[in-house]
Amino acid sequence: MSELAGKVALVTGGGRNIGRAICLALAKGGAAVAVNVRSSGDEAESVVREIAAAGGKAIPLLGDVANEADVTRMVKEIADAFGGIDILINNAAIRHEAPLEKISLQDWHATLGVTLDGAFLCAKACLPLLQRSAGGVIVNIGGMTAQTGASQRAHVVTAKAGLEGLTRALALELAPDGITVNCVVPGFVTGQVIHVNGGNYLGG
Repeated sequence: MSELAGKVALVTGGGRNIGRAICLALAKGGAAVAVNVRSSGDEAESVVREIAAAGGKAIPLLGDVANEADVTRMVKEIADAFGGIDILINNAAIRHEAPLEKISLQDWHATLGVTLDGAFLCAKACLPLLQRSAGGVIVNIGGMTAQTGASQRAHVVTAKAGLEGLTRALALELAPDGITVNCVVPGFVTGQVIHVNGGNYLGG
């Protein structure tokens, strides 16, 4: 039996690159996968078809993780399709580069909105279903620059550093519910497949 048989996973930003690879790895492990994208429905459908062709189960989910109404709707769609959620992968992020003087407040809020607000909203919306799961899991996809810093990425670095703080807070708060919360930092990627903790992640 596959190790994730009977499990249901939501992967935000699942249509391309690392998100796509995570979706495929979860499906290969036996999980049913909800592939979230904000606007690129064709990419989500492509991942769903790839999973189905390999004998797995998946649905596309179009919605903005920074929009609370979208997140609430998506979680309901997953529950209707698969009955629950056992695994939440907060992968969606904006990685726009610009010098500090060129970063608008709108850019700042947009970056933190997708990466940090999105993880908060998804965790909150999924919580009742994760609490019903026999061992719920939240994995936040971090970034190396949260530790190292990076030029022209003040908004991105701040968002990823905040994600690490959210991870620590939720790990302590949700442990009594049997929910495990971790932050995974894939490392520097440039378009090739890299291997992290036994999984394959496609950089972009």
